[in-house]
Amino acid sequence: MGQANTRVTAAHEADRTVEEYLELAREIRHKLRAEQEVSDSQGTYSPSMHQWFREHGFYRLLQPKRYGGHELSLSDFYRVMIEISQGHPALGWSLTLAAGHALTLASHWPQVVQDEAFAGDGHFIAPHRAFPGGTCTTVEGGYRVSGTFAYCTGVTYSTHAIVTVMHTPKTGVPHSLACLVPRADFTILNDWGGSEILGMRASGSNSIRLDDVFVAAQYAVPFAGFFANQNVRRGTVGTRLHGNPLYLGYLMLPYHANLLAPVIGAARAALDEYQSLLRTQPHPLDPSQTRGGDAHYQRAFGQALAMTDAAEATLLYTCEQHQRLAQRWQRDGQPISVAENVRAWGVLQQAGRQACEAVELLFRTSGTSQARCDTRMLRYFSDVSMYRGHVGAQWESFSTYVGRAELGMPLEFLEL
Repeated sequence: MGQANTRVTAAHEADRTVEEYLELAREIRHKLRAEQEVSDSQGTYSPSMHQWFREHGFYRLLQPKRYGGHELSLSDFYRVMIEISQGHPALGWSLTLAAGHALTLASHWPQVVQDEAFAGDGHFIAPHRAFPGGTCTTVEGGYRVSGTFAYCTGVTYSTHAIVTVMHTPKTGVPHSLACLVPRADFTILNDWGGSEILGMRASGSNSIRLDDVFVAAQYAVPFAGFFANQNVRRGTVGTRLHGNPLYLGYLMLPYHANLLAPVIGAARAALDEYQSLLRTQPHPLDPSQTRGGDAHYQRAFGQALAMTDAAEATLLYTCEQHQRLAQRWQRDGQPISVAENVRAWGVLQQAGRQACEAVELLFRTSGTSQARCDTRMLRYFSDVSMYRGHVGAQWESFSTYVGRAELGMPLEFLEL
């Protein structure tokens, strides 16, 4: 009976349009904001919120239809995640990454692994620690993996984790492997949330520990350069299995977009908060009027709104361009080049820069009263500050790789 009900629920979810998902996200926004402080202190969102996301299919948005998912386009997926993040950016960061790695699994792991990982009700949640760590030793039938892997965003309610390790075969050069590990094989460490971290406190970005875990050979796939230089002459496991060029699985764009969508959501949330302050807060130099009547505050609001709109437009356009390039491969076999992958990442960094600057402008002009630890404006400022420090968001240094790729030079970055 339970399995039959699950199939009915999945079928109902599959009938939902992206507009219906956007409306669901807007409807839940008040609850997300009401629970911000509690979620931040606990380092993640509540079990009841997780159950709501699960029942309404939010974890399935990028999942293949073969396994009960929706196969949304990247642009539609991030539209939904921006709406969720407008309710609570840190929660959106967690949900986006937790749901987003279904694309990774569906693109690159063999069918036997996908059948097992998506088995039963098709429920799949996994963080991915993309930069290598830990140790990896070859054994009969696979590998033994140990180590502590930090920043495993979305791990709280995970069914699996993906960790990247460096493997040195007996003959040959070291190379990166991405290992899919079931929840029973790793320990979640209590090192996130509350006062442990500046921002994104509810993102469930705990470390995990693997103690001499066996990873069967089919559960480990090469992971070099975020698949920017992969051989797609015959497509990928994902395109052959699911028939959708989405599952070519070039990951530079989606992996940074996973970070960018919540930051744009934070900018939208900050705009909402600032607008409320304009209507209610007295002018610091003339308490007889509110701040909303002053051109200084009007200008700051307008500038931040335009920067946020530009950031979101850039994200959606870049996703749509990536989809056109994937369709080009489907049409004539031309791969998405390293330069096209790296350039997309660089463009998204600039969108992130705009969204962060929008929040910083709003925070700076909202007054010192908003620097109190219990204000939403400080929460949003702290959240985007976490993105600012992320290694993938360092546009100044990354621009070198964009230039090298466009000039046809070796990147000397990520084995490219």
